[in-house]
Amino acid sequence: MESLQVIKQRFGIIGNDQTLNRALEKAIRVAPTDISVLVTGESGVGKENIPKIIHALSHRKHAKYIAVNCGAIPEGTIDSELFGHEKGAFTGATSTRNGYFEVADGGTIFLDEVGELPLTTQVRLLRVLENGEFMKVGSSKVQKTNVRIVAATNMKMHEAIAKNKFREDLYYRLSTIEIELSPLRERKEDIHLLFRKFASDFAQKYQMPTIRLTDDAVNLLSNYNFPGNIRQLRNIAEQISVVEETRLINANKLREYLPLKNQNLPSVIADTKSSSDFANEREIMYKILFDMRNDINDLKKLTLDLLQDGNDVQVQEKNKHLINRIYSETKSESIKENTVEVVYPQESYPQENIDKFDFAETITEDESLSLQDKEFEMIKKSLERNKGKRKLAAQELGISERTLYRKIKQYDL
Repeated sequence: MESLQVIKQRFGIIGNDQTLNRALEKAIRVAPTDISVLVTGESGVGKENIPKIIHALSHRKHAKYIAVNCGAIPEGTIDSELFGHEKGAFTGATSTRNGYFEVADGGTIFLDEVGELPLTTQVRLLRVLENGEFMKVGSSKVQKTNVRIVAATNMKMHEAIAKNKFREDLYYRLSTIEIELSPLRERKEDIHLLFRKFASDFAQKYQMPTIRLTDDAVNLLSNYNFPGNIRQLRNIAEQISVVEETRLINANKLREYLPLKNQNLPSVIADTKSSSDFANEREIMYKILFDMRNDINDLKKLTLDLLQDGNDVQVQEKNKHLINRIYSETKSESIKENTVEVVYPQESYPQENIDKFDFAETITEDESLSLQDKEFEMIKKSLERNKGKRKLAAQELGISERTLYRKIKQYDL
């Protein structure tokens, strides 16, 4: 069995990260068997190297190796590509065609982006994995094939299964051995090594001096997020090699080739509202409504207590003014200011009549409850209490800073 270092040199793999070494060791160990392998990892991490290693170290190395990008084949033709078709099976099928599983008999098939396969094709693939049988499109004849299947995907398979986009039984058939490749941002020590390798390759390709990085540029490169992983790093090395006349690149120059959207910068607030924005708005609306309800209930209770004080006209008159004053103070916080008239009976109400008394009727019909005004007042007072500090005001109101910022713009505060 070839050593890890020899395998890296043979397939041009750069890096000393432990997770990378572990993935390569698993590929080397599983290669002599016929076990199905699923390679997982983000786009651009180099998943295509694993099936090549497995095939090269297997007893099938002298047979065919076919790589199929499942995401690049239209849904209507993928069954024909994989399993072949008979003449006249569909419009345009002018002759019989052999599919990849028939052509690669005895060898290895690499199914890249296997998560993109249609469900109907997944059923056919499951049958091949279970007993090596398949049928051409338009044929009723069962054929046998002996292929080793290595699949790869950048999808989170358990989420795809939960959404019924991928068959669970097929997943477990494919992932007898699962090899995961880490994203480049988790292999910081390998980033500069890879850049130097790419820069050297492009220098030879374009016959020019090799690009080198200053220490601050190396630090910037090593701490970059790299959403496109190794593929993105390679593109950056090629761009710099071709465009820059100066062959020593500092951090300021390198920063021009690193998209800002991937840095830790403040996000721009979009015009459209997200679901979290609506949730925050509902939260503040509920809070306003509860406060208003409590104010009304307090006023009702006070009115009931005062109505039970008896027939003293002077007491009733005094209580009448007291209630109007209290209510006017309450509505300044929660209700539009309108004149409230509390009507008292000239004689004491029996208890049963008091119980039936609808105190809400003491508010005139033109009295309206404005949630917008209440929200405006709450936000304004919270900002005043917190001396204009939006973060503290948002915490006090129980909403996000983003929602508060939008509300401040809305009310021109």
